[in-house]
Amino acid sequence: MDVLNNKKYGAHILALPYPSQGRINPMLQFCKRLVSKSLKTTLAITNFISHSVRPISNTVGIDTISDGFDEGGYAEADTVVTYLERFKKIGSQTLADLIKKYEKSEFPITCVIYDAFMPWALDVAKDHGLIGACFFTQACAVNYIYYYVHQRKLTLPISSPPVRIPGLPELELRDMPSFIYIHGTYRAYFELVLNQFINVDKADYVFVNSFYKLEAEVVDTMSKVTPVSTIGPTLPSLYLDNRVENDIEYGLSLFHVDASTCINWLNTKVEGSVVYVAFGSMSTLDNEQMKEIAWGLKATNCYFLWVVRTSDEAKIPKNFIEETSEKGLLINWSPQLQVLSNKAIGCFFTHGGWNSTTEALSLGVPMVVMPLWTDQTTNAKLVQDVWSVGVRVNFNEKGFVGREEIEKCVRTVIEGDKGKEMKKNALKWKDLAKEAVNEGGTSDKNIEEFVSKCTK
Repeated sequence: MDVLNNKKYGAHILALPYPSQGRINPMLQFCKRLVSKSLKTTLAITNFISHSVRPISNTVGIDTISDGFDEGGYAEADTVVTYLERFKKIGSQTLADLIKKYEKSEFPITCVIYDAFMPWALDVAKDHGLIGACFFTQACAVNYIYYYVHQRKLTLPISSPPVRIPGLPELELRDMPSFIYIHGTYRAYFELVLNQFINVDKADYVFVNSFYKLEAEVVDTMSKVTPVSTIGPTLPSLYLDNRVENDIEYGLSLFHVDASTCINWLNTKVEGSVVYVAFGSMSTLDNEQMKEIAWGLKATNCYFLWVVRTSDEAKIPKNFIEETSEKGLLINWSPQLQVLSNKAIGCFFTHGGWNSTTEALSLGVPMVVMPLWTDQTTNAKLVQDVWSVGVRVNFNEKGFVGREEIEKCVRTVIEGDKGKEMKKNALKWKDLAKEAVNEGGTSDKNIEEFVSKCTK
């Protein structure tokens, strides 16, 4: 039986994620949550993503739009600006076509939920008389900093830190998103994050991929200017409240993983003894930094599981694998949720991307954060100084993190009294993350309210 079409639904939601894995997965998870509340949902991914991963979902419908680069996606464009401009033009046209297609079906679209990186989708939704809901994938704190800049309440470049923004701790320059603290870098991306707010006041709902108790102060502050609803964390339900049937993994991966090797290896290790090292799908480290990470890990004398992409294998120092064969395991990609939820993991050495950060918080794993760009610098500040679940590395005058610093930070988290306190705090956030999505929790109530409005 086709469960997608043989069920009564209260409304039909079309969800439009920005086409990268780190943004598709939270949106897809939100869709699964909405299906569990009896809304029909369809995830509209680009033709290129669809060809690359051939996604399948038993509960969420999958359809496509075009970003104008059907053969190669983002890599086919010559510049970021070219990609974004064409995506806006072709994406708007094909989104309108998709909405029209469903107008003639049994389930016409009721609401478009769009990634905040694509504000043009709200214009298309409104042109068709639909409910429009903006979805912010990153932390509320980061969104509010961008909002402040967009509203010209913060003048750039920043001349006299610390920066004081209501609802946030005092922020030094290095705590700001990288587009701000290194002013003038990645101009197209900076414009992208600021443009999230160009028409947000016209959205009927604004969702944030976070949970209220994690960011209560900034959520309350931002809500005074743009009412926001926290609906996260957006992990598969198995790792949280386990109320969404068969929701055991993200279900959309641009990378194909054999989980057995690393999980079997972890299962032979003592509880809390392994450092898990992974820097996300988009980060690139140079030879010098890879060398410092390698020798820093060796110096800790801890067991470690290190994700090294095939393209980075040549950067591993000569003899390192042989010299650490009894302590370390290097893999090309990992089933991150399975890894982080394994009792052997004592520390997550991460770039501090928002998905990785919320996964660690939701699974009770303390962190060493080495932020590289975009929102990661602000996330690192929150991890260390607000949520007290980890330490942030210091970069040296040459712009990389030395082996001694890596060894010191890992030892701080995995050994001693400070590490025990971080673990205790991490377990507190784990409980609060579960509470948020469980029946009657803050995220659950926000989702219920949205469902109720959509089905009136």
